[in-house]
Amino acid sequence: MSRHRRWLRTAVSGAVGVAILTACKAQPRLPTTVTVTRIVVETAEPQTIFIQAPTEPDETATAEPDPQKNLIVCTTQEPVSLYPYATTLPVETAILHALYENNFTTLSYSIQAQGLTAVPNLANNDANLRPVPVQAGDLIVDAAGNITSLSPGMTIVNNAGDEVIFDGTPLLMNQLVVDFTMLDRTWSDGEPVTAADSVYSFHLEADPDTPTSKFITARTASYEATGDLTTRWTSLPGFHDTDYALRFWRPLPSHLWQSYTAVDLLTAAVSSREPVGDGPFMLVDWMAGESIRLEPNPYYYRINDGLPYLDSVTFHFMANDDKLIAALLTGECDLTLPQELNLSHVPLLLAAETNGLIRPYFSPGTVYEHIDFGINSWERYGDGALRPDWFQDIRVRQAITMCTDREGMMEAVLYGRSQTMNSIIPDNHPLIPRDLTQWPYDVAAANRLLDSAGYTDLNGDGIRQDPKTEQSFRITIGTGDNETQQQIVQYFIENMRRCGIAVESYYLPAKDWYADGPDGPLFGRQFDLGEFAWIAQREPDCFTYTSWEITGPPNEINRATRLPYTGWDGTNATGWWDPDFDEACRDAQHILPGQDGYVQQHQTALRILAEELPTIPLFSRLNVTAAQPNLRNIQFDPTQSSILWNVYAIDMGH
Repeated sequence: MSRHRRWLRTAVSGAVGVAILTACKAQPRLPTTVTVTRIVVETAEPQTIFIQAPTEPDETATAEPDPQKNLIVCTTQEPVSLYPYATTLPVETAILHALYENNFTTLSYSIQAQGLTAVPNLANNDANLRPVPVQAGDLIVDAAGNITSLSPGMTIVNNAGDEVIFDGTPLLMNQLVVDFTMLDRTWSDGEPVTAADSVYSFHLEADPDTPTSKFITARTASYEATGDLTTRWTSLPGFHDTDYALRFWRPLPSHLWQSYTAVDLLTAAVSSREPVGDGPFMLVDWMAGESIRLEPNPYYYRINDGLPYLDSVTFHFMANDDKLIAALLTGECDLTLPQELNLSHVPLLLAAETNGLIRPYFSPGTVYEHIDFGINSWERYGDGALRPDWFQDIRVRQAITMCTDREGMMEAVLYGRSQTMNSIIPDNHPLIPRDLTQWPYDVAAANRLLDSAGYTDLNGDGIRQDPKTEQSFRITIGTGDNETQQQIVQYFIENMRRCGIAVESYYLPAKDWYADGPDGPLFGRQFDLGEFAWIAQREPDCFTYTSWEITGPPNEINRATRLPYTGWDGTNATGWWDPDFDEACRDAQHILPGQDGYVQQHQTALRILAEELPTIPLFSRLNVTAAQPNLRNIQFDPTQSSILWNVYAIDMGH
């Protein structure tokens, strides 16, 4: 499969059959016990759940103390381990947010400091790109990003940013040096958190017996404590790391763990079942198969600020999602994790919200849908051979984009709860240009543009024809076996009828649709239109549509670009290329955040992409969760790894 981040996903099948049959809101001065709603949950054992209305308070009774704020999180998953270097499940990530302090947050495609004093940046003095002398035998990162021992004949990037062939003469290469300063923190057993704990964590992750990626640790020249609360990360010469600001390792309690080996820590109770952390909560009870209970860390560094607000957090493990949803609707659960719910649950959640039972939360995800044009096809599929070269004309691509009702499509497919996109990153991304060209839904303008391109209805059948061949504008659109994507395709087909374009759909199993070329029609560049998904990144993946990513036989020459193909595992299925775009994207990828030109070059590439339209960005997929209406400070963010990232600030009303 592709060496790149080709994000492919097949359909999620199955849904919980849950329906709200009747509901009415509780009114003042109701009797002590009434049926305020009736919910039927279709499971193996159908059950009717009666919700109790609140008892009217007795004004003569002695005032009770404020009730405890005990958050109940329901999940169908139980952690396998709470050892940070062995966790993979969403519930494990959520619990770790409570047990360990966030050093960073990654909200809204940006980085924010939390347990640190600042996010290092090359524009400041806490990150630096330093030229260092290198000679034969030194460990470096070459121009292709590979770790190697420097030897003559290798292509490297020198300190001026130029690719050169090393001839054996010592030269200068750039090396990143990044400094971090921790806030003063304390472990839940009362011991101070130190920079040495972070260095210990780095060496633990770098250990071959720790089951984590070694990509970053292997490209690290050194990671050291420079003070009680300060660390310094130094890269190997030549390592171009756009995420250099994240190279601080989460401190781990070395005073408790250092007598264990990396293998021991994978299963030792001290690390996996009874961890000591520096976060807002600490683990007090784990009843296997039932629940995990957390209570406030008495040494939490923000405890004098009144944090955390909650008196406890309990994770209840549910047998299945039917029981989870029933517990949520009856108030047995306060919150569920986003991974527990999906698009099929949205109608139920909206109905429950209308009746005051719960509050659903929706967040556009990082995965977004789009439609690629088959602009330059492989062999004789298109390009004027087996069909007219419909999409080579930019006016046709622009007209089809304006004929696509993305808002209506998103409303129909995602209940209007996501957001449409105008680029390969969302409109609220910090790198999106304010003057980005947008193509609104405008059928009249789309038809005028097609007319100006010479595609008119010559025979009055409602379908436009090619002026040269009189071939009808009949095309196909393909996608995989994802139900949502198939709904998108059908909506698109209806849109195109308004512009005199006839579109037929075809669906293939994901393994066939996304297969590398020449077998797969998408990446084999043998398609008219293709609908699929990519991931929006903190740094825009402009390379996806560069000339060097056009798919084709390795080592053969692309007749359009006159360059060798990257191979069938490239990312550019459209065959489109633009020299100005290539230049802007290449420059953007050679500049680090904080350096002059980083924002400008990325935005230049995005502007060209939005004008040229080799692809139609549609909208982000939807992430869904739900909570009780009295929960406060829930912040559901697409680029933060858990909805409990700010569990220290979550509160409960009465």
